[in-house]
This record gives sequence, C-alpha cells and structure tokens, in this order.
Amino acid sequence: MTKRELKTIMEKDASHYYSFSKWERVKMALTNDPAYMIQKYMKYLRWEEYFHKNSLSKGKIIRFIYKIWKGIFTRKKNILGNRLGFYIKPGSLDAGVVIYHHGSIVINGEATLGSGCKLHGNNCIGNNGISPKAPNIGENVDIGFGASVIGNITIADNVKIGTGAVVVKSCFTEGALLVGVPAREISPVDKIES
Repeated sequence: MTKRELKTIMEKDASHYYSFSKWERVKMALTNDPAYMIQKYMKYLRWEEYFHKNSLSKGKIIRFIYKIWKGIFTRKKNILGNRLGFYIKPGSLDAGVVIYHHGSIVINGEATLGSGCKLHGNNCIGNNGISPKAPNIGENVDIGFGASVIGNITIADNVKIGTGAVVVKSCFTEGALLVGVPAREISPVDKIES
C-alpha cells in the first residue's frame, strides 16, 4: 500500500463525514461528536493497516520503525475503540465502509466487508464458534441495527439486512432483502404486502 492509496482509501472512508460544512466539522471535533470520533477511529485503523502491510516488505531497520508506528496506531485505535464499542481487525474493511452509530460493533479478523457497506450499530460479524471462518460480505451491503452475520458464508452485493436479523446462510441474490431470525430472503411480493 502506497501513501497515495492510503490517502484515497481515507478520502473514500471520510466522504460520508465530510458532507458536513467546515464549521460543523469543527463543532463536531470540539464536542467529541460520535460521527467525528468514528471518523477518527477509521483513520487510526487505516494507518494501522498501512504500517502493517508495509512493514512486511521493507528492510530490517525500516520494518522495525514501521512496527513501532503500527503499535502506536493500534494503541490509539484500541483506546478509541473501547470508548466507542468497536472491535475491528485491520484488513477486514474495504474503502468507503460507513459506520453510522457508536456502540458494539464486532468484526472478526477473518471477515471481509466490501466497499460502500453500511453498519448501523450493535452489529456482530463473526464466526459460528465451530469454524474460525467468518463472513465474506459484498459491496454496498446495508446491515441494519442489531443485525448479525455469522459463519463461513457469503453475502452478495447490494443486499439489505433488516434490523435484528441473524444471517447464518449465504445469500447469492444481488439486491436481496434478508430479515428474521434466522434470516430469510423476502421476495418482491412479500415486500409489497408488508
């Protein structure tokens, strides 16, 4: 990962939060607004990823320096993550993932979320306790408040996961709506009737 790639990823991450005016962002920073704190957390996460990835391919001295920087950003991310309720391993989120609310977001290090995914809070994306494998979630997936995605499963692009749903089976239908416990796919007719 180059610094240019890092900058592009961070800009894509922050595009949701930069929709506020400059004065609103200053107020958000001064008041520790959750949206500002979430954006700050994402910056720390991206810097941690940058130093981790680049420490693997550098010379011995640079690798040592990068490991120190990685440790610094890991610590900053974890301190802020403990306040926000986030536990997210580096490398699991693609660029442009949006977290709308603070409070209990746990993402297993084996999980992957595609670009443009949205998390509304109180989400768990992890393994099923039997296998260490975790979900592979496509792009632009909207994960409702309190929804969980569990196990070695795949979720297609543009899927919407309803509030409180527990997804334990793969969904390969692009643009599907998943609801319930355990989650099931709702057909277009069901959408109209409900």
